[in-house]
Amino acid sequence: MGKFDQHGLKAISPLGGHEPRADAFTGLLIREVTDRALASLAARQGQAEAVKAAAASHLGGLLPEPARWSAAGELAAWWMGPDLWMVSAPHDSHELLAAELKQAVGDAGSVVEQTDGWCCFGMEGPRCFDVLERLCNANIRAGKAGDATRTSVEHLGVFLLCHEPGQRYSIIGPRSSAASLHHALVAAAKSVI
Repeated sequence: MGKFDQHGLKAISPLGGHEPRADAFTGLLIREVTDRALASLAARQGQAEAVKAAAASHLGGLLPEPARWSAAGELAAWWMGPDLWMVSAPHDSHELLAAELKQAVGDAGSVVEQTDGWCCFGMEGPRCFDVLERLCNANIRAGKAGDATRTSVEHLGVFLLCHEPGQRYSIIGPRSSAASLHHALVAAAKSVI
């Protein structure tokens, strides 16, 4: 019996549900993504190259350059700022992602558990351009697969990861604003039907 089961506790999603929420519209699906573990990785002063080498070995690929994200197997990372990245992996197989990453980079980097600090919404379908253009000032149509854009959706700071231009994106924002971010995405989807 797991530690939650013995007390009758159930984890809830950033939107407060026991199951991730999905909203389907003609040509568009917006879904809450709840199955990823997150950890931030910052290189300590003068240790950027050591962190990059250690993380590349552990992650199976290089940490992405500015304004980019990359994936290698189950692991993904996106650039958040100078010598700062967010690393993501399936929660079921990497529940202790932060500890794993800290062991890999040692004293060269600072690692912080971030899973409960963020929410993620997947958006897919041929209407992505129309919806995202209503919500943020990023040049969506010029984007390429692998872009990681720091922008805002209405009044919320988010990261917009492009998986397939015009067809598939991840929108990642603060968990404390999950309901506001979800409302903005759904309202924009309804307004361009």
